Amino acid sequence: MSSALRPCSKNIRVSQKISRFRTPSRQQSTASKPELTKENLTWPEYLNIRKSKRKWETAVTIPCSILGFVGGIAYFGSLETDATKPIMGIDPLFFYGGCTVGCMGLGYLIGPAIGSAGWRATHRRAMNLIEAKDREFHKRIVKNRVDPTRQSATNPVPDFYGEKIGSLHQYRQWLRDQARFRRKALLPEE
Repeated sequence: MSSALRPCSKNIRVSQKISRFRTPSRQQSTASKPELTKENLTWPEYLNIRKSKRKWETAVTIPCSILGFVGGIAYFGSLETDATKPIMGIDPLFFYGGCTVGCMGLGYLIGPAIGSAGWRATHRRAMNLIEAKDREFHKRIVKNRVDPTRQSATNPVPDFYGEKIGSLHQYRQWLRDQARFRRKALLPEE
């Protein structure tokens, strides 16, 4: 048998070492690398991410409001009240009812913060890209928004912070609304 046809033990050892590096776990980890090495988000991608963040915040706000209301009912409903002794000059039933609604309002205020924190926890890998795009988006909003001192009862400022922008179409509509406000604000009042 010639030496060219005989398998070399050195080649077999090298091929075994190479095959160890081709395990499925290694292949899966390299499949997610393009997401991490991506250097920039496109505007539609960013606006979709922004829309999903807003959905998370809204989805968590509703249960937090309900929990605040139920917690307020549980706490203030269990307190003993004397109708002859007002609290800060208010009937105890009305005072405790107001406190219960206040608990619901507190849940409404805390909900978006919890939703945003949960959203950030699930999008940790892309946060640098998202924050960079957030800064750029904020600069565009500040540059293109109108002066709020020119508003009146008949001409309110349209979405001053650009919170409702969730797509390129909505951004263009926001720009048109800002331009319309500027035109109306510059017209002399009659």
